[in-house]
Amino acid sequence: MVSHDTAARRRISATIAMALVLGGCTPGDHRGQGGDPTGPPPTPSRPTQSPSVAPVAECPASGVRIRATGGDAASGLRALGIELVNCGEHPYQLNGYPVLHVFDEEREPIMLRVVNGAKEITMGFDQPPRKITLAAGERATAVVLWRNLVTDSTVVATNGEFLTVAPAAGQPAEEVDPDGPIDLGNTGRIGVSAWKKADPSATT
Repeated sequence: MVSHDTAARRRISATIAMALVLGGCTPGDHRGQGGDPTGPPPTPSRPTQSPSVAPVAECPASGVRIRATGGDAASGLRALGIELVNCGEHPYQLNGYPVLHVFDEEREPIMLRVVNGAKEITMGFDQPPRKITLAAGERATAVVLWRNLVTDSTVVATNGEFLTVAPAAGQPAEEVDPDGPIDLGNTGRIGVSAWKKADPSATT
């Protein structure tokens, strides 16, 4: 036989269970807890990412790195800045002009006359070369110049697509971005200024 206390406890348990079931079906009791949305869905937060760090290119065996710093064009005159950085651990000496080679879209060399000082192309770049020494991290700059000029309609205009620059004759060359076509017209020449030590306070 079931005692009165046991029967009473069972009735209380059943009453609580029924209340929970009915309460779970009451609208509005579960808002904000995974039920029906009351507004637009929240924007998912993006995972936190550590700031990306651009990999530093290895220093070539020569101890220097050469790159273009951007071009400019005005009235057919083209100017392309180039920069040499001493990325090695020892001083690096320069005394002269960069050595240039221009290639077509098939990477075939284009036969050109390189004018040191660019005096046949424009004025203001005729300073003679001077011996300079770059400590580790210091830079030297020069300017490549040419004109998009056609003086003879019977001569096919020349367009270069690739440019290599060496610090001096007999030194390894590096390919640099010419910042567009090297549109030489039919001049058959390209000029370059002498290496000049960059001001350490100047921006790259």
